[in-house]
Amino acid sequence: MLRFLPLKLGRLYRCLKLLLLVGLFVILLMNTHNLFASFQKNELTDRRFINLNKCPACFGTSWCRKFMNGQVSFETWGRLRFLDVFNVKNVYFAQYGEPREGTRRVVLKRLGSNQELAEIDQKICKRATGRPRCDLIQAMYKTEFARINGDVRLLTPEVVEGWSDLVHCPSQRLLDRVVRRYAETKDSGSFLLKNLKDTERMQLLMTLAFNPEPLVLQSFPSDEGWPFAKYLGACGRVVAVNYVGEELWSFYNAPWEKRVDLARQLMDIAEQLTNNDFEFALYLLDVSFDNFAVGPRDGKVIVVDAENVLVADKRLIKQNKPENYDVWYESRFEECDREACLSFSKDSLCSRVTVDHNYYAVCQNLLSRYATWRGTTGGLLHDPPAHIAKDGQLEALLDECTKPKKRYGRFQAAKELREYLTQLAAASSSATAR
Repeated sequence: MLRFLPLKLGRLYRCLKLLLLVGLFVILLMNTHNLFASFQKNELTDRRFINLNKCPACFGTSWCRKFMNGQVSFETWGRLRFLDVFNVKNVYFAQYGEPREGTRRVVLKRLGSNQELAEIDQKICKRATGRPRCDLIQAMYKTEFARINGDVRLLTPEVVEGWSDLVHCPSQRLLDRVVRRYAETKDSGSFLLKNLKDTERMQLLMTLAFNPEPLVLQSFPSDEGWPFAKYLGACGRVVAVNYVGEELWSFYNAPWEKRVDLARQLMDIAEQLTNNDFEFALYLLDVSFDNFAVGPRDGKVIVVDAENVLVADKRLIKQNKPENYDVWYESRFEECDREACLSFSKDSLCSRVTVDHNYYAVCQNLLSRYATWRGTTGGLLHDPPAHIAKDGQLEALLDECTKPKKRYGRFQAAKELREYLTQLAAASSSATAR
């Protein structure tokens, strides 16, 4: 009897699949009129759809003219609202057109699920009135977002510390950088709060507390070489960023040479964010295949989800000299039954000068045999060619980078792994050129 079990399960799966298809077809029939309307109407010109009516409890208004003029429009599937049930993260692909530049692809983000956005409204109302529902605009003027007014010269660490990962341990130098580079104001370039309008100040602070990704992209812009997607602008509760390319996961089974090049770039990103001339350490607290994308032309790897980035000011750490500040911090490997999980101490990341977290995160969650994602294991560097597997050096370096056996072993392994991947990439390029 047991031998028939797989057959029955197979039939059940096919039946469920058929029912799902039938259900979708029925939904399409019932919404035929709405479907035609969806293709004809550009919802991105609707103030309520993009939550422009909720400002200043929003992320900005710098791109509102473009939205209202119809320069931004959803791509085909993005126009079908009944598909939103599958789009939990509220991320959409759209087309943006400029008369002189033509049309290009952009990514639109609401920076949270519908539930998370509803919760932020409730929090604002409760802080202002003690009730979960209220006039949101009036309530904003009774919150801490409004109390930090133009009479306050600087945005200071004690005011915003702990609001989000970006400011878990902020320095004055970091906050001045955030305010000075704030793109949702016409008078950017000054770190003085008085140069921001009341509404702009509230928008900045709400973004900082709810989802600071736009501020990370603005403070550490791609134009200066930082490995993040380019921030374009916002209107209401929709922000626009440059479309980078396909997500890293699409290259999981790419040719070996391509995967080696991508792995090398990922280790370079880990190094750049850890050690740079600005002495800001940017630690990636959420590392998965979905959070990186690859450019279609240049093949460059870019971070496309920067919500969970902790920024530590190494200059401040050296100046304040907290306990053990000059002792190298090693992230501890831990077995986990979930995908893309990491073990770290935010307080330790904030109080040490030398930290291996980014190397650990990239090696464990993306490159090594410990990496698990969407039911697969083996990481981006799975199934190496026979001669590389036989040599054993790659596997040894990945293991030491993920689960070090020696004290401070990850630091050395990460350095050697970058060099080794660079050699492999160069060898592949030479072989292709012949």
